[in-house]
Amino acid sequence: MMKMYKHITRLAGVLALLLMITACEPQLADKPDIGEAPTADQLDFSIAPGSDAFNFVITNTSAVTGIASWDFGNGTKGSGKSNVVRYPMPGDYSVKLTLVTRGGTATIIKTLTQTETDFSIFTDPVYVNLTGGVDAAEGKTWVLDAGTKGHLGVGDANGLGNGLEWWSADPYVKSGTGAYDDELTFILTDFVVKYDNKGVSYVKGYMKDDPALASVYLNPRLNKDDWDVDYVTPTFGNWSIVEEGGTYYITINSAKPIHPGLDVGAKDNKYRIVQVSENLLELTCYSAYESWTMWHYFLIPKGYERPTITYTVSATEGTDNEVSCSVADYSIPDGQSVTGITWNFGDGSDEVTGGKDEVVSHVYMRKGTYTVTAKINSSLGILTGTKQVVLANNNSAYVEFLLDMMIVYNDLSEVQVFPLLAENCALNTVDNPEKEYPNKSAKVAHYSRTDNQYANAYIRLPAGFRFDLRLQQVFKVMIRGKAGDVILLKLENSDPAEPWKTGTEITYTIQNDDTWEVAVFDFNGVPGGFDWTGDMYAPNVVADDRFNHDYYNTLRLMCNPTVATGTHSFYFDELSGPHVEGIHK
Repeated sequence: MMKMYKHITRLAGVLALLLMITACEPQLADKPDIGEAPTADQLDFSIAPGSDAFNFVITNTSAVTGIASWDFGNGTKGSGKSNVVRYPMPGDYSVKLTLVTRGGTATIIKTLTQTETDFSIFTDPVYVNLTGGVDAAEGKTWVLDAGTKGHLGVGDANGLGNGLEWWSADPYVKSGTGAYDDELTFILTDFVVKYDNKGVSYVKGYMKDDPALASVYLNPRLNKDDWDVDYVTPTFGNWSIVEEGGTYYITINSAKPIHPGLDVGAKDNKYRIVQVSENLLELTCYSAYESWTMWHYFLIPKGYERPTITYTVSATEGTDNEVSCSVADYSIPDGQSVTGITWNFGDGSDEVTGGKDEVVSHVYMRKGTYTVTAKINSSLGILTGTKQVVLANNNSAYVEFLLDMMIVYNDLSEVQVFPLLAENCALNTVDNPEKEYPNKSAKVAHYSRTDNQYANAYIRLPAGFRFDLRLQQVFKVMIRGKAGDVILLKLENSDPAEPWKTGTEITYTIQNDDTWEVAVFDFNGVPGGFDWTGDMYAPNVVADDRFNHDYYNTLRLMCNPTVATGTHSFYFDELSGPHVEGIHK
């Protein structure tokens, strides 16, 4: 539902903006004088030494105000007032500043002369692994690692993820498109990049109408949200690498589009090098067209075949919920090895480490469906295998019980029965801004989101744990924010493919500015699910046995969820609610 709401909200925002522009358009006589276009003699920029002989700080010092865009003459471009630019090889580089003002555009060019050679790039592992080094006169060719999950992916640009949170491509999922035969060749000599797509490229749908691509993107064939487009290659460009805060970034510039398999419109043609080794290149980039997205790529050298270790994970149910877990049927290539296994039993218990061939037993107390995960420590890294266990009965020693009292799930200071997590928002534990009654806690949570109206803080119960609403239906949380802001508490079942269809929710309106108050959410009489979806629905979740126990396992807190734009924040503490059946073993 989050993604559907996001697209609806974005469309609504665009329509609202168009209406506002139409309604507020002044009459011709009311239009301000936008002035004359700037002249070249009003533009200027400085070129100053940077951190070493190969980095230069280039800064706009023009006498007029405008939006600066740059062509640094070394194959890279940029924007903004000041940029740090690397020139590792001797030569005369034409640095061009274009300044756009309300009145028009002007351009000036200066020559930067580099006399030094950065010989370190010829031995730098990043350059050597990317290009094959000085011995690879024809460069090194990379292709998408189509057989690996996550070879393409997308996530939240505002989060701390790696571009795989929203979608991580399954192996060969884009077979039949123009993605998998694309080749990128990086050559160290003159920093040349060659792109060969075998005649067809694969692009995001929003790229097909880009005017800059009209001359090369012909005869589009619709493929869901993305397009195959005829595009004759090879084409050539230049690449450059800069280091920013210990992270390497590669920029690709060319007259015609060059991209690694799927063209998402990389902002400034710039990609973060997450890792580069002899046989793996991992990149991420932001989209210039969808600013909220971060995209992910895995590439491998052309012709490279990953060594693989195959195995079978077993989880066999025995007596009274004792499950025996093991890994067998290994196929381990020469030169590779497996040293041990870490087991996660999927019920919130501690992980257990065992030997490669060891059988590990675990007793489950509560009935339910659990995913056993084997994390296999190997010479190829951590390999992961899973096996699902379905237990129809509780362990004989387990005593089911219900309490009519509330428990604290998390108070940010001492009690953390369940951790607080963040989805598309900033969530931090901070000092209490006012340690006064009714909340004298030392630490509290601070939630903040910009745009992204359904961003939320949440807790998710481990497998086998569910909220029980039969004897206690009230949730409480200490809130401190701005009067009039709306806090929504929502319960969901995360099991279905579309959890939003299971939800039940209540809102609380903050009464006073910057004052701790207790928000109460009583679910007695509140409907669950959505009757218009055709899925399960109840007019009162407390009275319906399908909803009131063994069902909800996720609790979400949102701020002003009906407001799509702007920054919204609040403090909260002492998140508490009904006893969770299954928490006691």
